[in-house]
Amino acid sequence: MPDSRVPRRRRYLVCEPRHFAVQYAINPWMHPDEPVDVIRALDQWQALVDTYRAHGHTVDTVKPVPGLPDMVFAANAAVVVDGRVFGSLFHAPERRPESVPYEAWFKSEGYEVYHPESVCEGEGDLVPAGRWILAGTGFRTTREAHSEVQEYFGVPVISLTLVDPYFYHLDTALFVLDDDNIAYYPEAFSPGSREVLARLYPDAVLADREDAMAFGLNSVSDGRHVFISPGATALAGRLADRGYVPVPVDLSEFQKAGGGIKCCTQEIREIRS
Repeated sequence: MPDSRVPRRRRYLVCEPRHFAVQYAINPWMHPDEPVDVIRALDQWQALVDTYRAHGHTVDTVKPVPGLPDMVFAANAAVVVDGRVFGSLFHAPERRPESVPYEAWFKSEGYEVYHPESVCEGEGDLVPAGRWILAGTGFRTTREAHSEVQEYFGVPVISLTLVDPYFYHLDTALFVLDDDNIAYYPEAFSPGSREVLARLYPDAVLADREDAMAFGLNSVSDGRHVFISPGATALAGRLADRGYVPVPVDLSEFQKAGGGIKCCTQEIREIRS
């Protein structure tokens, strides 16, 4: 077990939650009758951005659009691999307009954006993991989109079926620690998908339901530091035992919409030199 792990500098895209609200219910976490504290959400989001920058990462921002309360969840807008952008086609009609400002941002930065033909929700369900892309399905992104992703990137795609509606996106049930390992909550997956993950990652860090419900698996890792929900205490301990450094960041206000640290964070992966 390594005593020290080496972080890699990352580039993240985020969106200020200026218009964040819970105006509809498209997952079990969302209750429009429960108020959202926008000021608190802004403070929590800024703390996340400041934490990323304090750890040496680059953070870019896309301008929020009125009437798009979930636009803060930047991870759902696209997946970027080797400087190529695979865009989104949201399952919920309420979220489909979010694709437009994100596409405009990527184009302003010189990227071409692929438009999926099938329902696909970016890094919410498409998780680049070293040699392959782990791809969730069951609630949002379709298996047809998995095929599109493989054809576009030329990277093997491993399809995984989600079965618990509280973990409706792959990034609520699993996150990548580094190019070789992951952390995940086994019971969020179908039996066959659990077997696949056990074969691919025999040394994975496993989470229990309590930590998963605290959004502990909606985390971001730079290979050493793991930006994680402070409520996921047992998982943080397991990560520390493996040589990772947990960095708690409270995004509890966003849990009212079913989101957390990773949901708010799009990673832009350029071609490695």
